[in-house]
Amino acid sequence: MQRTIVVGDVHGCLDELQALLHQCGVVRGDRVVLAGDLVAKGPDSRGVVQLAREMGALAVLGNHDDYCLDVWHRRQQGETRRPRRWSLDTLDEADWAFLESLPLFVRLGPEGPGGPESVVVHAGVVPGVPLEEQERDSLLSLRSMVGGTAPTRRLLMRWPWAAAWHGPEHIVFGHDAVRGLQQYPLATGLDTGCVYGRELTALELPARRLHKVAARRRYAAV
Repeated sequence: MQRTIVVGDVHGCLDELQALLHQCGVVRGDRVVLAGDLVAKGPDSRGVVQLAREMGALAVLGNHDDYCLDVWHRRQQGETRRPRRWSLDTLDEADWAFLESLPLFVRLGPEGPGGPESVVVHAGVVPGVPLEEQERDSLLSLRSMVGGTAPTRRLLMRWPWAAAWHGPEHIVFGHDAVRGLQQYPLATGLDTGCVYGRELTALELPARRLHKVAARRRYAAV
């Protein structure tokens, strides 16, 4: 596997994203993948999307990206619904097209000979269900498995879906800022709440080395 940097939920925190990529020492030939929620809540959604486009970064669709796309489509049809308090008016047509092109998951290939394949999703996957058969809502919003068996977007601290995931893929995901960094043998959660004033975290593959930078300030309430 080529060196790959997977970054947790950025939420418009451009300064922190640039600092994190610098800390990772990203060079030509490295692959950068964003684990969804590029936009909303933070100070510079446009800057994050345009940096991703300029770098040729890969990304998966996050639930907030999906919500903002829905608002944008409704605007195109003449509706006036606004994306809560998030100012996304600075995004241009090319930025929206980039967000619209994002897949629900990205396969990265095996981490090494005989090793598991790494896959990036935004939220989660239901254990026991092949990746291609996962429900869209799970990939965008899953947080927990009720009793360890029933998927839900609710935050049930005793039952993170990742604790029940046993492969075969290594899933790298975001979405779950309340739980923060999650590390299991075959699941790594990277949403460490940068937009809430905590940290922006990246996972370097195949080394499975973590990198992080502190948020410059708190941009949104949890």
